[in-house]
Amino acid sequence: MASSQQSKYKVRKEYNEPIEAPDLTVKSWLRWIWKQLTSMKIALFLLLLLAAAAIPGSIYPQRSADPNGVALYFKNNPELAKFLDTLQLFDVYASSWFSAIYLLLFISLIGCLLPRIAVHYKALRELPPAPPTNLSRLPVYKKVNKETNSLQSAFEYLKSNKYKTVVSSDPKTEEILEIRAEKGYLRETGNLVFHISLVGVLISVALGGALSFNGQRVLVEGDTFVNNRAAYDSFTPGLLFTENELAPFSMRLDQFSITYDYINPANYAKPLDFRANVTTSVKGKQSQQLIRVNEPIGLPNAKVYLTGNGFAPEIVVRDIQGNITFSGPVVFLPQDGNMTSLGVIKVPDAPKQFGMMAFFYPTVGKLATGALTSTHPYPFDPVMTVNVYVGDLGLDKGMNSNVYELDTHSLKQIAGGKSGTKALKLVPGETVDLPQGLGTIELKSIKRFASLDITYNPLDIWVLITVVITFFGLILMLLIPRRRIWIRKTAEGAEIGALAKSRDESLERIVKEIAQTMKKSK
Repeated sequence: MASSQQSKYKVRKEYNEPIEAPDLTVKSWLRWIWKQLTSMKIALFLLLLLAAAAIPGSIYPQRSADPNGVALYFKNNPELAKFLDTLQLFDVYASSWFSAIYLLLFISLIGCLLPRIAVHYKALRELPPAPPTNLSRLPVYKKVNKETNSLQSAFEYLKSNKYKTVVSSDPKTEEILEIRAEKGYLRETGNLVFHISLVGVLISVALGGALSFNGQRVLVEGDTFVNNRAAYDSFTPGLLFTENELAPFSMRLDQFSITYDYINPANYAKPLDFRANVTTSVKGKQSQQLIRVNEPIGLPNAKVYLTGNGFAPEIVVRDIQGNITFSGPVVFLPQDGNMTSLGVIKVPDAPKQFGMMAFFYPTVGKLATGALTSTHPYPFDPVMTVNVYVGDLGLDKGMNSNVYELDTHSLKQIAGGKSGTKALKLVPGETVDLPQGLGTIELKSIKRFASLDITYNPLDIWVLITVVITFFGLILMLLIPRRRIWIRKTAEGAEIGALAKSRDESLERIVKEIAQTMKKSK
């Protein structure tokens, strides 16, 4: 008795001793982090996080696609824009935090896939597993009477339906005693194909982005664009892009036209179609092509998209002696749906520097306040009004300036506004005098311009291919069930048990068909 009490005491003493946790080394921490990172739960979380991280890219203008929009955002919201720029929200897809999520997702998927590929390869080579001891515990179970039992017919049914089967027979009578069958390996194959192709999508997008470029050019009717970096209004290359990949070609905008809706009252005068007729020249071979919205044209190492349009009045400015100090079309930016447009004209080469802020009304009309507006986007009755400012334009300081903006803070207004002189008003073909002997301004004609987005991504076809393969793998994963069926001979006849890896509505029907097949063979 004493020895028994002493034994119990020792157990209690050992039980009450403090537990010593193993030391957590750097290696063990790295192993734990790797295990967490390569779990499918983390991979799905990173995929959702990547989708959420891309949302700001659709909310805020991006420098790579809309540099003018970014400049306008800075102008309208200077303080907020500085804060957003600190967070890299104007360069979302090139930001450090987006790249980090992208890289972690890539590593997580690779870490998830490699062990699963090995396990799936091993499963493809293995035979169906042995049946559980109690088949009646399986989700689908059915007994077959002894009088109608025939496992041979069940075996033939399973083989004809492409099941991997293994039979156990009586060595003396060769009667089938047990059947093990499995089908649906393509489900896991589809799952792996889905995730492998998803990695392919990530690689194609990342590498394609590094090798690609995106450029914008505003082209006025009659002007020609030659594909070199200096000809772009804005140009955003990838990290691995080199200028040698800019293939030699040229493109001239012959005509830009719009079709308006004059039939549907609810959509009256709204644009239905935009068409940019261009002449392209590749290696000396010219061709006429048409660019429409969502219908780009393909050129060597480039695709050309139509992204915007507007008016470009052709203006000629002469000094008091009649010398031309400015001549050419000026791009006016649309301000509303009826194409009321704003343009800036800077004349630094005149004897006295001056600038003009002009408004163009395709079809002029008046508001109740007496202010001019446009009542239709087509130039049925075009009018241009001009406000004139004199002073140093700041172009001689060697600093970049926005051609679409005129900084009036250091300038003096001498026409329009509160200057005491009415704004100048011109119609096409008209010439009027500028105030204070600055010369004359002529509205020679009205042209249109097209905003073109020129892009190049050498791996865009691989992005498409991997996306298609991704959907193919997803279809296999969703449509093909993975199931196991066991049939065992018993003293009462036979019993059938079936198990599916996921929800399988047809599993019970298949078991009934097997049982029916066995009954027919009596």
